[in-house]
Amino acid sequence: MFHCVTMWLTWVYLAMAVVIVKQLANLEVWFQRPKDVVRKLVSGDLDLGIVGLDTVSEHGQGNEDLVIVHDELEYGDCRLSIAIPKYGIFENINSLEELAKMPQWTKDRPLRIATGFTYMGPKFVKERGLEHVSFSTADGALEAAPAMGIADAILDLVSSGTTLRENNLKEIEGGVVLESQAVLVASKKSLIQRNGVLDITHEILERLEAHLRATGQFTVTANMRGSSAQEVAERILCQSSLSGLQGPTISPVFCKRDGKVVVDYYAIVICVPRKALYKSVQQLRACFSSEVVSLVGGSGVLVSNLTYIFEEETPRWRSLLSHLGL
Repeated sequence: MFHCVTMWLTWVYLAMAVVIVKQLANLEVWFQRPKDVVRKLVSGDLDLGIVGLDTVSEHGQGNEDLVIVHDELEYGDCRLSIAIPKYGIFENINSLEELAKMPQWTKDRPLRIATGFTYMGPKFVKERGLEHVSFSTADGALEAAPAMGIADAILDLVSSGTTLRENNLKEIEGGVVLESQAVLVASKKSLIQRNGVLDITHEILERLEAHLRATGQFTVTANMRGSSAQEVAERILCQSSLSGLQGPTISPVFCKRDGKVVVDYYAIVICVPRKALYKSVQQLRACFSSEVVSLVGGSGVLVSNLTYIFEEETPRWRSLLSHLGL
């Protein structure tokens, strides 16, 4: 019997949900707190989730039933990092190694770090061989902890670094615990045992990959004079920004002249990234100089957004099957 696949997301990934849910049947989407998404995956109460990698790492705690299906959804970029004051005894301390070697830290007076990441924090310092470190649990605005004297340093998520600077704090070399962004995570048991979960995961993965690949890409279409498609292609490929993903698509444009059907123009279709868009249009319109006019000679340039670019096969799908032993 087929059961509806359940996915939980946090509210910050609402845009992701819009991409996923549209035209996708047999999928229920719920919005929950980040840590609840991970906990429910571990407990087996849901099948899929979109949440930050930092939350998966902290609350999943290395659980083997959690499978990262897509690790780069390009949303919510941040890093989990140690930050210390810029002033006082820390003024000339700029690396984790220098921080660890400070003589102030002893068994009776350890380095105090305030954090909400009580699993990854201790794990990180243990792996780095740091001694005389203690962690205190804290939520909310950790940046005030050093100034208040309740901690020497903090371990928290950093995006732009503005909040740290406003609180006279600095990140240190070697102090980044984790680079994080939104990930698609699944229950391994659900993927293997629940009917339909693997198929829907495949479709979600395909859609996400295709949508992310199309982000910032445009389709450019123009009519160009030429004696043949081959000649037009040769002129187009002389311009580096007009090559497209694998090369231009060229097709004849049929016109009626003097009662006869003839081909005076060829339609060229290419895919170009946002940064190269205007340069590509300039070359197609041949508006720089007479040399460019004779080289390309394009007119009637149309530009449209791309929503999806599907590959022949999604590499992450093959990797997932291999991980599952399928």
